[in-house]
Amino acid sequence: MLKRPVPLYLSLILFFVLFSGFVAGVFVFRDKIYSYSSALQGERDYEAGDFKFGTWPELKDRNFFQEVERGLVESKADFIEADLTSKVLKVYLLGVPVKEFPILAIGKKGSWWETPAGLYRIDVKEKSHFSSFGEVYQPWSMSFQGNFFIHGWPYYPDGTEVVSTYSGGCIRLNTEDAKQVYELSSRGMPVLVYESGFEQDSFSYKYNIPDISATNYLAADLKSNYVFLKKDSARQMPVASLTKLLTALTVSEYLNLENMLTVRDSDIASTSVPRLKSGETIKAMDLFYPLLMESSNEAALLLSRVVGNDRFMDLLNSKALALGMDGSKFSDPTGVSSENVASAENIFRLSKFLYNNKSFVLKVSATAPDYVGIPKRFKKISNFNLIDGIDGFFSGKVGKSSSAGETMVSIFEFKFNEEVRPVAIIVLNSTDSKADTLKIATYIKNSYVSAN
Repeated sequence: MLKRPVPLYLSLILFFVLFSGFVAGVFVFRDKIYSYSSALQGERDYEAGDFKFGTWPELKDRNFFQEVERGLVESKADFIEADLTSKVLKVYLLGVPVKEFPILAIGKKGSWWETPAGLYRIDVKEKSHFSSFGEVYQPWSMSFQGNFFIHGWPYYPDGTEVVSTYSGGCIRLNTEDAKQVYELSSRGMPVLVYESGFEQDSFSYKYNIPDISATNYLAADLKSNYVFLKKDSARQMPVASLTKLLTALTVSEYLNLENMLTVRDSDIASTSVPRLKSGETIKAMDLFYPLLMESSNEAALLLSRVVGNDRFMDLLNSKALALGMDGSKFSDPTGVSSENVASAENIFRLSKFLYNNKSFVLKVSATAPDYVGIPKRFKKISNFNLIDGIDGFFSGKVGKSSSAGETMVSIFEFKFNEEVRPVAIIVLNSTDSKADTLKIATYIKNSYVSAN
């Protein structure tokens, strides 16, 4: 490939050389200029100039090989091309292929005498070369790289031809074909040897991201906001009982948790584990355990009713807006309604606030059922939020409804290069929220280290 137009004085020189029976070619490959001169007829030598000769591993790449070949062709070069993969040898004159011959044998692949890919030149031509290596005669021999030759079928001094499996790494042709190549070639003539080795196939790589059933999820560092994984995380979705985290936060800011509350008939509702009875009294703080551990709808209704139902929902939605949960909307304190919607990003902002400012809410949500501080009336309480199978679980909250599917927010404290980092994982509209959370958490632990 020419980098720039040939100056006028060079054009005149080329014309003169061509007129006197010689041709000069110049081509550029990889920003190096190589030149050689050749006669149009008769036995002659090539002058290699700055030609880069030798073994080129890059020539195992077909695209790279084709670039070299194109450079030779475009510069109208005389050269020999040996494709060791297709077992074809071609002779080019003035950049045009004029003869093609089958290659009968090459060096054994993987052996020390494997025929090397590269750009070489014919160093020596002998009508009959005696190989001290194999103690055989090689008719019409043309050496192109050390002990490597292009030649006809070898034979022993007694005239016996070698067997077909015999090879010392040379490019072997039929003897008559070798004679034709010999007559068409000259000393110094380029020999381009190619063998496939780096062809592109259809194999591809991708991150080993776990198969998650949730349609919306987000996993991110609560301090740096670094996102590990996400999918449709800005879309508003029903969140079911994740609402109760916001309910607990709002109650803690607008109600004295030491107050004793009386249960009314209107507070009794369908819930996972019924625990309240109409007429009994209970401390507001004690209700946080069934509210957050067993996702009690009764506890949510009682706490919001004491504040005032309408007022409480105004306060809850105002709190969500203040936390940056744009687009979220809550119509009841339990999460039963399908109109309680938020995005995974909204729940992340809520988790960030709770982790940094109201961690007691998260601590209650993660309380072990055998914790001695649990009120005596709830001694047999369960915790639906706990996840087995991975270390570092700090807190979480599950939810489930017909409109929301399974939902969950979990906070883990993972160690990265000796530094503990808080990571929130939110999954919405899942068929198995704990399994999805565990997959994402395992992926993060196994795939990431601190960059610091």
